[in-house]
Amino acid sequence: MTTTSDAGPSSAVGTLVEPRAAGSVPSPVARGEQDLPYRVVSSEVRLRTRLADIWGSHELFVFLVRKELKVKYKSSVLGLLWSMLNPAVVLMVYYVVFKYVLKNPTPDFALYLFSGLLVWNLFSTVLPGSSSTIVANAGIVKKVAFPREILPLSQVGTGAVFLFFQSIVMALFLIGFQYSPDWVYAPVVLFALVDLLVLTSACAIFLSAVNVYYRDVEHLVAVLLQAWFWGIPVVYNFNLVYVELLKHHLHWLLALYLVDPITPLILAFQRFFYGHVNVSNIPGYAHYQVLAGYPYHFFLEMLAAVLVASVLLLLGAMRVFSRIEGNFAEEL
Repeated sequence: MTTTSDAGPSSAVGTLVEPRAAGSVPSPVARGEQDLPYRVVSSEVRLRTRLADIWGSHELFVFLVRKELKVKYKSSVLGLLWSMLNPAVVLMVYYVVFKYVLKNPTPDFALYLFSGLLVWNLFSTVLPGSSSTIVANAGIVKKVAFPREILPLSQVGTGAVFLFFQSIVMALFLIGFQYSPDWVYAPVVLFALVDLLVLTSACAIFLSAVNVYYRDVEHLVAVLLQAWFWGIPVVYNFNLVYVELLKHHLHWLLALYLVDPITPLILAFQRFFYGHVNVSNIPGYAHYQVLAGYPYHFFLEMLAAVLVASVLLLLGAMRVFSRIEGNFAEEL
C-alpha cells in the first residue's frame, strides 16, 4: 500500500541535505530532488486505510474491467453479445441432451442445471484469472503505485458483468418456457449474490498474492476447480446426497457437505430460479424431490453464516496481501 505526501524542508522523511558554506550556490539537482514528492511503501498500513484507498481507486477499477471486456472481444463483430450467445447455446444443448437423449426424470432439467451454473461459472472463471493477474501485469505493478488489490478485484468485476448477461439469458429462457421463478425467494437469491461476490473477492485477492511467490498456484487452482465441481449439487440433485447420507446415519457428513460455502449459494439460486421442490407427475416415481426442502429461514441462516465467513476470509486475504506485497517488485 502506498501513501503520498509532499516532502518539505522540515519533513521527518526526505532527502538529507549536507550543510553548505555561506555564499555557495545550491545544486539545481539537489533543489529539484527536494521539490519532488516522495512515496512511502509499507506493509503496515491499517486495513481501514487500505479499504479507503481501494474505494478511492474505483475509477481505476472501472477502467480495468472495461479493458478486460474490450480485450476479450477486440475485433469482434458481435462484441458483448457473445457473452449472451455462448450461455444461450449451452442452455439449448443441455435442454436437448437431457430431455431427449439422456431422458433425465427432472422436469426442465436444463433450467435446474443452468441455475446452479450461474454461481459456479462466476466463481470458476474469476479464480484462475485472478491468481495470475499480478504476474500478468508485472509492468505496472513495478512502475506505478496504486492499490494492487484492484487487479484481482477487477477480475471479480468482469465476472459479475458476465453473470449479468447470463442472467438475462436465463430470464429469456424462463419466459420462453413459460416458467416462473419463486419470487418469494428473491431476497434470498440477492443475499446469495452478495455472499458470492464477497467470497470470490476474498479468494481472488489471496490467490493473486500467493501466486507471485509460488507460480504453481494458478495451475493448482485449475485442477482443484475441476474436482470441486463434482462436490457441489449442480449436475445432480442435492436431495440424492441428502437421502443417502441420512440413510446411513451420516449426519456429520451432511453438515460437512453444507460447510462448503458454494453449496448454500447454489441451493439458493436453484430455489429461486427452478422453484419446484417436489415433482409428482414423473412416470415411475411416486414422489420425486428435486430441491432441498429446507424452510425459508434456514436459507437465510446458511447465507448469513457464509457471509460472516466470507467477510472474515476477505479481511484475512487483505491482511496477507498487505504483508507480502512489499516484495512483489523483486519477485516479478
